Amino acid sequence: MEQKNELIVCAGLTKTYGSVKALDNLNLTLSGGRFVGLLGPNGSGKTTLIKLINGLIQPTAGSVLVDGQTPGVHTHSVVSYLPDRAYLNDWMRVSDLMDFFADFYEDFDRVKANDMLQSLHINALDRLKTMSKGTKEKVQLILTMSRKAKLFLLDEPIAGVDPAARDYILNTILSNYSEDAAVLLSTHLIADIERVLDEVIFLKNGVMTLHESVDTIREEHGKSVDMLFREVFAC
Repeated sequence: MEQKNELIVCAGLTKTYGSVKALDNLNLTLSGGRFVGLLGPNGSGKTTLIKLINGLIQPTAGSVLVDGQTPGVHTHSVVSYLPDRAYLNDWMRVSDLMDFFADFYEDFDRVKANDMLQSLHINALDRLKTMSKGTKEKVQLILTMSRKAKLFLLDEPIAGVDPAARDYILNTILSNYSEDAAVLLSTHLIADIERVLDEVIFLKNGVMTLHESVDTIREEHGKSVDMLFREVFAC
């Protein structure tokens, strides 16, 4: 696929844990201005790839570049990352978290964060320990999307929220990143996000089996991404 404004370049990217290849010789280029679905069942390598891009783990072989550089200080300033599990301290108030993000990230937009909190009826003075699991995940997403980042890495952002909130969350993601930024979103809930995707990546047992635009899939396969996913992964 032709790419411009390359934000992610993976070459022969491999990660092994003992004898298990979590990611196997991945070659991938992603550009800005695209909303990309990273799709695969549990254990397919989605989280491993996101952690490699974010510099949280090191590759066994191959390389990954983000905005032209190896993951490090510079890439952390242009990447906004939402992990697949809660990482915020329960005793903290939402307002404390916003202070923390504002101190740590120059591109954090407190006004945007407050607007999203109000839209979801979340009180900034509430402590996380008083919230449901779904509300905590919404707070994490709001903090992540309130940065003016070049790349958003979102690991299963809609898995823990109720179906009624998924559309709001997707619309929140769509309306809060600039046209030259990219979103890489991992999920197994394909039907819920298909409408927002520009491209999809299929991962199976650490191997990329497909990387195509959503339009190409519909034209060449004559079916939705969700239908193709169910065929490929027999689910």
